[in-house]
Amino acid sequence: DCQQPAQCRIQKCTTDFVSLTSHLNSAIDGFDSEFCKALRAYAGCTQRTSKACRGNLVYHSAVLGISDLMSQRNCSKDGPTSSTNPEVTHDPCNYHSHAGAREHGEGEQNPPSYLFCGLFGDPHLRTFKDHFQTCKVEGAWPLIDNNYLSVQVTNVPVVPGSSATATNKITIIFKAHHECTEQKVYQAVTDDLPAAFVDGTTSGGDGDVKSLRIIERETGRYVEMHARYIGTTVFVRQLGRYLTLAIRMPEDLAMAYEESQDLQLCVNGCPLSERIDDGQGQVSAILGHSLPRTSSVQAWPGYTLETASTQCHEKMPVKDIYFQSCVFDLLTTGDANFTAAAHSALEDVEALHPRKERWHIFPSRGNGALRGGSCLSLSLGLTCFILIVVL
Repeated sequence: DCQQPAQCRIQKCTTDFVSLTSHLNSAIDGFDSEFCKALRAYAGCTQRTSKACRGNLVYHSAVLGISDLMSQRNCSKDGPTSSTNPEVTHDPCNYHSHAGAREHGEGEQNPPSYLFCGLFGDPHLRTFKDHFQTCKVEGAWPLIDNNYLSVQVTNVPVVPGSSATATNKITIIFKAHHECTEQKVYQAVTDDLPAAFVDGTTSGGDGDVKSLRIIERETGRYVEMHARYIGTTVFVRQLGRYLTLAIRMPEDLAMAYEESQDLQLCVNGCPLSERIDDGQGQVSAILGHSLPRTSSVQAWPGYTLETASTQCHEKMPVKDIYFQSCVFDLLTTGDANFTAAAHSALEDVEALHPRKERWHIFPSRGNGALRGGSCLSLSLGLTCFILIVVL
Protein backbone atom coordinates (compact mmCIF):
# COMPACT_ATOMS: atom_id res chain seq x y z
CA ASP A 1 0.00 0.00 0.00
CA CYS A 2 2.94 2.32 0.63
CA GLN A 3 4.34 1.84 -2.85
CA GLN A 4 3.79 4.73 -5.25
CA PRO A 5 2.23 3.85 -8.62
CA ALA A 6 4.74 3.48 -11.46
CA GLN A 7 5.03 6.49 -13.76
CA CYS A 8 4.41 6.30 -17.48
CA ARG A 9 7.82 6.98 -19.03
CA ILE A 10 6.82 7.10 -22.69
CA GLN A 11 8.26 10.60 -23.03
CA LYS A 12 11.67 9.33 -21.88
CA CYS A 13 11.46 6.47 -24.41
CA THR A 14 10.69 8.92 -27.21
CA THR A 15 13.44 11.32 -26.16
CA ASP A 16 15.99 8.49 -26.14
CA PHE A 17 14.89 7.36 -29.61
CA VAL A 18 15.25 10.89 -31.00
CA SER A 19 18.69 11.14 -29.43
CA LEU A 20 19.77 7.84 -30.99
CA THR A 21 18.58 8.74 -34.49
CA SER A 22 19.07 12.51 -34.77
CA HIS A 23 22.58 12.18 -36.19
CA LEU A 24 21.67 9.48 -38.73
CA ASN A 25 21.44 10.28 -42.45
CA SER A 26 19.59 8.00 -44.86
CA ALA A 27 22.29 8.52 -47.50
CA ILE A 28 25.04 7.21 -45.24
CA ASP A 29 26.12 3.60 -45.39
CA GLY A 30 24.78 1.60 -42.43
CA PHE A 31 21.74 3.81 -41.85
CA ASP A 32 19.19 0.96 -41.94
CA SER A 33 21.12 -1.13 -39.43
CA GLU A 34 21.51 1.71 -36.92
CA PHE A 35 17.92 2.87 -37.36
CA CYS A 36 16.58 -0.63 -36.72
CA LYS A 37 18.73 -0.93 -33.58
CA ALA A 38 17.23 2.32 -32.30
CA LEU A 39 13.70 1.15 -33.14
CA ARG A 40 14.18 -2.10 -31.24
CA ALA A 41 15.47 -0.12 -28.25
CA TYR A 42 12.42 2.15 -28.50
CA ALA A 43 10.11 -0.88 -28.62
CA GLY A 44 11.82 -2.42 -25.60
CA CYS A 45 11.44 0.82 -23.65
CA THR A 46 7.72 1.00 -24.40
CA GLN A 47 7.27 -2.60 -23.30
CA ARG A 48 8.93 -1.89 -19.96
CA THR A 49 6.56 0.96 -19.26
CA SER A 50 3.45 -0.62 -20.76
CA LYS A 51 1.62 -1.25 -17.46
CA ALA A 52 2.02 2.33 -16.26
CA CYS A 53 1.02 3.70 -19.69
CA ARG A 54 -2.04 1.50 -20.22
CA GLY A 55 -4.46 4.43 -20.64
CA ASN A 56 -1.99 6.88 -22.20
CA LEU A 57 -2.85 7.87 -25.80
CA VAL A 58 0.71 9.03 -26.49
CA TYR A 59 1.97 5.60 -25.50
CA HIS A 60 -0.45 3.79 -27.82
CA SER A 61 0.41 6.15 -30.69
CA ALA A 62 4.10 5.43 -30.12
CA VAL A 63 3.54 1.67 -30.20
CA LEU A 64 1.66 1.92 -33.50
CA GLY A 65 4.32 4.26 -34.90
CA ILE A 66 7.10 1.83 -33.99
CA SER A 67 5.26 -1.01 -35.71
CA ASP A 68 4.78 1.05 -38.87
CA LEU A 69 8.42 2.13 -38.96
CA MET A 70 9.64 -1.42 -38.49
CA SER A 71 7.53 -2.54 -41.44
CA GLN A 72 8.72 0.35 -43.63
CA ARG A 73 12.39 -0.30 -42.84
CA ASN A 74 12.10 -4.11 -42.89
CA CYS A 75 13.41 -4.28 -39.32
CA SER A 76 13.30 -7.63 -37.54
CA LYS A 77 11.87 -7.60 -34.03
CA ASP A 78 14.80 -9.67 -32.77
CA GLY A 79 18.34 -8.36 -33.00
CA PRO A 80 20.82 -5.94 -31.43
CA THR A 81 19.53 -2.75 -29.87
CA SER A 82 21.06 0.67 -29.29
CA SER A 83 21.89 1.45 -25.70
CA THR A 84 20.93 4.81 -24.22
CA ASN A 85 23.59 4.54 -21.50
CA PRO A 86 26.49 6.82 -22.54
CA GLU A 87 29.00 4.77 -20.56
CA VAL A 88 27.95 1.62 -22.40
CA THR A 89 27.86 3.17 -25.87
CA HIS A 90 31.03 5.25 -25.51
CA ASP A 91 33.39 4.41 -28.34
CA PRO A 92 36.41 6.68 -28.82
CA CYS A 93 36.41 5.90 -32.54
CA ASN A 94 32.73 6.73 -33.06
CA TYR A 95 32.19 10.49 -33.03
CA HIS A 96 28.43 10.14 -32.60
CA SER A 97 28.95 7.95 -29.55
CA HIS A 98 31.36 10.12 -27.61
CA ALA A 99 29.73 13.36 -28.74
CA GLY A 100 26.40 12.07 -27.42
CA ALA A 101 28.03 10.98 -24.17
CA ARG A 102 29.60 14.42 -23.73
CA GLU A 103 26.29 16.18 -24.34
CA HIS A 104 24.47 13.85 -21.97
CA GLY A 105 27.00 14.65 -19.28
CA GLU A 106 26.52 18.38 -19.80
CA GLY A 107 22.74 18.01 -19.57
CA GLU A 108 22.13 19.05 -23.17
CA GLN A 109 19.61 17.40 -25.50
CA ASN A 110 20.64 18.84 -28.86
CA PRO A 111 22.60 16.59 -31.25
CA PRO A 112 25.97 17.70 -32.67
CA SER A 113 25.83 20.49 -35.22
CA TYR A 114 27.07 19.67 -38.72
CA LEU A 115 28.36 21.82 -41.58
CA PHE A 116 28.37 21.25 -45.35
CA CYS A 117 30.79 22.39 -48.05
CA GLY A 118 30.74 21.65 -51.78
CA LEU A 119 32.76 22.48 -54.89
CA PHE A 120 31.66 21.80 -58.48
CA GLY A 121 31.58 23.30 -61.97
CA ASP A 122 34.00 25.98 -63.03
CA PRO A 123 34.18 26.28 -60.01
CA HIS A 124 31.24 27.08 -57.76
CA LEU A 125 31.82 26.96 -54.02
CA ARG A 126 29.28 26.50 -51.24
CA THR A 127 30.94 27.33 -47.92
CA PHE A 128 30.27 26.02 -44.43
CA LYS A 129 28.23 29.20 -43.89
CA ASP A 130 26.04 28.42 -46.94
CA HIS A 131 27.57 31.30 -48.89
CA PHE A 132 27.64 30.57 -52.62
CA GLN A 133 30.50 31.91 -54.72
CA THR A 134 31.95 31.49 -58.20
CA CYS A 135 35.72 31.83 -58.24
CA LYS A 136 38.85 31.61 -60.38
CA VAL A 137 41.24 29.99 -57.87
CA GLU A 138 43.56 28.57 -60.52
CA GLY A 139 46.22 26.23 -59.18
CA ALA A 140 46.26 24.51 -55.78
CA TRP A 141 44.00 25.83 -53.00
CA PRO A 142 43.03 24.50 -49.55
CA LEU A 143 39.34 23.84 -49.07
CA ILE A 144 39.78 22.54 -45.52
CA ASP A 145 42.80 22.55 -43.21
CA ASN A 146 42.01 21.82 -39.57
CA ASN A 147 43.34 19.56 -36.83
CA TYR A 148 41.60 16.50 -38.25
CA LEU A 149 41.36 16.86 -42.01
CA SER A 150 43.03 18.58 -44.95
CA VAL A 151 41.45 18.89 -48.38
CA GLN A 152 43.26 20.56 -51.27
CA VAL A 153 41.98 21.05 -54.81
CA THR A 154 43.83 21.96 -57.98
CA ASN A 155 41.95 23.92 -60.64
CA VAL A 156 42.92 24.41 -64.27
CA PRO A 157 41.49 26.72 -66.98
CA VAL A 158 38.52 25.26 -68.81
CA VAL A 159 38.54 27.37 -71.95
CA PRO A 160 41.45 29.40 -73.42
CA GLY A 161 41.05 33.09 -72.80
CA SER A 162 38.71 32.65 -69.83
CA SER A 163 39.33 32.93 -66.10
CA ALA A 164 36.86 30.10 -65.47
CA THR A 165 38.57 27.01 -64.05
CA ALA A 166 37.50 23.53 -62.94
CA THR A 167 38.94 20.93 -60.58
CA ASN A 168 41.16 18.20 -62.00
CA LYS A 169 42.86 17.04 -58.78
CA ILE A 170 41.74 16.48 -55.18
CA THR A 171 44.00 15.52 -52.27
CA ILE A 172 42.45 14.54 -48.93
CA ILE A 173 44.50 13.87 -45.78
CA PHE A 174 42.81 12.18 -42.83
CA LYS A 175 45.22 13.02 -40.02
CA ALA A 176 46.33 10.39 -37.51
CA HIS A 177 43.89 10.22 -34.60
CA HIS A 178 44.88 8.42 -31.39
CA GLU A 179 44.11 4.70 -31.64
CA CYS A 180 41.42 5.20 -34.30
CA THR A 181 43.50 5.49 -37.48
CA GLU A 182 46.94 6.28 -38.76
CA GLN A 183 47.27 9.08 -41.30
CA LYS A 184 45.59 8.22 -44.59
CA VAL A 185 45.97 10.11 -47.86
CA TYR A 186 43.53 9.96 -50.75
CA GLN A 187 44.24 11.47 -54.15
CA ALA A 188 42.08 11.67 -57.26
CA VAL A 189 42.93 13.18 -60.63
CA THR A 190 41.00 13.31 -63.88
CA ASP A 191 40.43 9.76 -65.19
CA ASP A 192 41.92 8.26 -62.03
CA LEU A 193 39.35 8.16 -59.23
CA PRO A 194 40.64 5.28 -57.10
CA ALA A 195 38.67 3.30 -54.54
CA ALA A 196 41.67 3.19 -52.19
CA PHE A 197 44.09 5.42 -50.35
CA VAL A 198 47.51 6.07 -51.84
CA ASP A 199 48.98 3.23 -49.74
CA GLY A 200 46.59 0.77 -51.41
CA THR A 201 44.34 0.24 -48.39
CA THR A 202 40.61 0.87 -48.34
CA SER A 203 40.18 1.49 -44.61
CA GLY A 204 41.83 2.76 -41.46
CA GLY A 205 41.72 1.56 -37.87
CA ASP A 206 41.61 -1.83 -36.21
CA GLY A 207 38.74 -4.17 -35.47
CA ASP A 208 35.80 -5.37 -37.50
CA VAL A 209 34.15 -1.95 -37.65
CA LYS A 210 36.66 0.32 -39.36
CA SER A 211 36.86 3.91 -38.19
CA LEU A 212 37.65 5.08 -41.74
CA ARG A 213 36.74 3.48 -45.04
CA ILE A 214 36.23 4.10 -48.75
CA ILE A 215 33.16 2.86 -50.59
CA GLU A 216 33.09 2.83 -54.39
CA ARG A 217 29.59 3.64 -55.62
CA GLU A 218 30.39 3.86 -59.34
CA THR A 219 33.64 2.51 -60.72
CA GLY A 220 36.00 5.32 -61.64
CA ARG A 221 33.24 7.92 -61.22
CA TYR A 222 32.00 8.13 -57.64
CA VAL A 223 33.48 7.24 -54.24
CA GLU A 224 32.45 7.97 -50.67
CA MET A 225 34.71 8.24 -47.62
CA HIS A 226 33.23 7.67 -44.18
CA ALA A 227 35.34 8.73 -41.18
CA ARG A 228 33.23 7.64 -38.22
CA TYR A 229 35.86 8.71 -35.67
CA ILE A 230 35.32 12.34 -36.71
CA GLY A 231 31.70 12.01 -37.89
CA THR A 232 32.68 13.10 -41.39
CA THR A 233 31.50 12.01 -44.84
CA VAL A 234 33.12 12.98 -48.16
CA PHE A 235 31.76 12.43 -51.68
CA VAL A 236 34.11 12.69 -54.68
CA ARG A 237 32.83 12.41 -58.26
CA GLN A 238 34.16 12.73 -61.79
CA LEU A 239 31.77 14.21 -64.33
CA GLY A 240 33.19 14.75 -67.78
CA ARG A 241 36.82 15.84 -67.39
CA TYR A 242 36.50 17.38 -63.96
CA LEU A 243 35.97 16.47 -60.31
CA THR A 244 33.42 17.55 -57.70
CA LEU A 245 33.56 17.32 -53.93
CA ALA A 246 30.99 17.45 -51.12
CA ILE A 247 31.67 17.12 -47.39
CA ARG A 248 29.69 16.96 -44.16
CA MET A 249 31.61 17.55 -40.92
CA PRO A 250 30.78 18.34 -37.27
CA GLU A 251 31.04 22.06 -36.59
CA ASP A 252 33.27 21.70 -33.53
CA LEU A 253 35.86 19.75 -35.54
CA ALA A 254 35.62 21.89 -38.69
CA MET A 255 36.36 24.99 -36.62
CA ALA A 256 39.32 23.42 -34.79
CA TYR A 257 42.28 25.10 -36.51
CA GLU A 258 45.12 27.52 -35.83
CA GLU A 259 45.40 31.12 -37.01
CA SER A 260 47.98 30.05 -39.58
CA GLN A 261 45.32 27.80 -41.18
CA ASP A 262 42.88 30.63 -41.95
CA LEU A 263 43.10 30.22 -45.75
CA GLN A 264 40.34 27.66 -46.12
CA LEU A 265 37.82 28.17 -48.90
CA CYS A 266 35.14 26.15 -47.10
CA VAL A 267 35.49 28.35 -44.01
CA ASN A 268 36.11 31.85 -45.34
CA GLY A 269 35.23 31.56 -49.03
CA CYS A 270 37.38 32.69 -51.92
CA PRO A 271 39.53 35.82 -51.57
CA LEU A 272 37.85 38.83 -53.17
CA SER A 273 40.54 38.95 -55.85
CA GLU A 274 39.51 35.43 -56.93
CA ARG A 275 35.76 36.03 -57.12
CA ILE A 276 33.93 36.27 -60.45
CA ASP A 277 30.40 36.69 -59.13
CA ASP A 278 28.60 39.78 -57.93
CA GLY A 279 29.16 39.26 -54.22
CA GLN A 280 25.61 37.98 -53.68
CA GLY A 281 26.08 34.50 -55.11
CA GLN A 282 24.99 35.50 -58.61
CA VAL A 283 27.29 34.17 -61.30
CA SER A 284 27.25 37.44 -63.15
CA ALA A 285 30.44 36.54 -65.04
CA ILE A 286 31.95 39.97 -65.27
CA LEU A 287 33.39 40.56 -68.74
CA GLY A 288 37.01 39.66 -69.05
CA HIS A 289 36.64 37.17 -66.18
CA SER A 290 34.36 34.71 -67.90
CA LEU A 291 34.15 35.08 -71.63
CA PRO A 292 36.80 33.76 -73.97
CA ARG A 293 38.05 36.41 -76.36
CA THR A 294 39.85 34.12 -78.75
CA SER A 295 39.01 32.23 -81.89
CA SER A 296 38.25 29.19 -79.68
CA VAL A 297 34.75 30.60 -79.32
CA GLN A 298 33.95 28.97 -82.64
CA ALA A 299 34.57 25.55 -81.11
CA TRP A 300 31.73 25.89 -78.59
CA PRO A 301 28.48 24.04 -79.12
CA GLY A 302 25.82 26.52 -80.14
CA TYR A 303 24.34 27.27 -76.73
CA THR A 304 22.05 30.24 -76.35
CA LEU A 305 20.48 31.41 -73.12
CA GLU A 306 17.28 29.64 -74.14
CA THR A 307 18.86 26.29 -75.02
CA ALA A 308 21.15 26.33 -71.98
CA SER A 309 18.20 27.14 -69.69
CA THR A 310 16.12 24.37 -71.24
CA GLN A 311 18.85 21.78 -70.82
CA CYS A 312 19.51 22.76 -67.19
CA HIS A 313 15.80 22.89 -66.37
CA GLU A 314 15.40 19.25 -67.45
CA LYS A 315 17.73 18.19 -64.63
CA MET A 316 16.89 20.93 -62.12
CA PRO A 317 13.23 21.98 -62.14
CA VAL A 318 13.80 24.38 -59.22
CA LYS A 319 15.45 27.50 -60.61
CA ASP A 320 17.82 28.07 -57.73
CA ILE A 321 21.51 28.96 -57.72
CA TYR A 322 22.41 25.44 -58.93
CA PHE A 323 20.23 25.92 -61.99
CA GLN A 324 21.77 29.34 -62.59
CA SER A 325 25.29 27.92 -62.21
CA CYS A 326 24.44 25.26 -64.77
CA VAL A 327 23.35 27.91 -67.28
CA PHE A 328 26.47 29.94 -66.59
CA ASP A 329 28.74 26.92 -67.11
CA LEU A 330 27.12 25.96 -70.41
CA LEU A 331 27.39 29.49 -71.78
CA THR A 332 30.95 29.89 -70.51
CA THR A 333 32.42 26.53 -71.55
CA GLY A 334 30.00 24.82 -73.93
CA ASP A 335 30.61 21.59 -72.00
CA ALA A 336 27.34 19.71 -71.41
CA ASN A 337 28.95 17.66 -68.62
CA PHE A 338 28.60 20.68 -66.35
CA THR A 339 24.85 20.10 -66.37
CA ALA A 340 25.40 16.75 -64.69
CA ALA A 341 27.90 18.34 -62.31
CA ALA A 342 25.37 20.92 -61.09
CA HIS A 343 22.66 18.27 -60.76
CA SER A 344 24.95 15.91 -58.79
CA ALA A 345 26.08 18.80 -56.58
CA LEU A 346 22.48 19.45 -55.63
CA GLU A 347 21.91 15.73 -54.97
CA ASP A 348 24.94 15.75 -52.68
CA VAL A 349 23.51 18.72 -50.80
CA GLU A 350 20.26 16.82 -50.28
CA ALA A 351 22.18 13.78 -49.04
CA LEU A 352 24.62 15.55 -46.71
CA HIS A 353 23.37 19.00 -45.74
CA PRO A 354 21.86 18.77 -42.24
CA ARG A 355 19.12 21.39 -42.78
CA LYS A 356 16.53 20.73 -45.47
CA GLU A 357 15.28 24.32 -45.52
CA ARG A 358 18.73 25.41 -46.72
CA TRP A 359 19.16 22.95 -49.58
CA HIS A 360 18.11 25.48 -52.19
CA ILE A 361 19.76 28.88 -52.40
CA PHE A 362 18.07 31.70 -54.29
CA PRO A 363 20.16 34.76 -55.16
CA SER A 364 17.04 36.93 -55.33
CA ARG A 365 16.01 37.34 -51.71
CA GLY A 366 12.46 38.22 -50.99
CA ASN A 367 10.62 36.49 -53.83
CA GLY A 368 11.73 33.00 -52.79
CA ALA A 369 12.45 31.79 -56.32
CA LEU A 370 14.15 32.80 -59.51
CA ARG A 371 11.99 34.22 -62.21
CA GLY A 372 12.85 32.68 -65.56
CA GLY A 373 11.99 33.29 -69.19
CA SER A 374 13.15 36.88 -69.56
CA CYS A 375 16.47 38.60 -69.94
CA LEU A 376 15.11 41.24 -67.59
CA SER A 377 15.03 38.63 -64.83
CA LEU A 378 17.21 39.53 -61.89
CA SER A 379 18.49 35.98 -61.68
CA LEU A 380 19.66 35.64 -65.27
CA GLY A 381 19.92 39.23 -66.36
CA LEU A 382 23.69 39.39 -66.33
CA THR A 383 23.90 36.01 -68.01
CA CYS A 384 21.77 37.49 -70.80
CA PHE A 385 24.25 40.32 -70.98
CA ILE A 386 27.02 37.75 -71.53
CA LEU A 387 25.07 36.24 -74.40
CA ILE A 388 24.50 39.59 -76.04
CA VAL A 389 28.23 40.31 -75.94
CA VAL A 390 29.06 36.88 -77.34
CA LEU A 391 26.67 37.35 -80.23
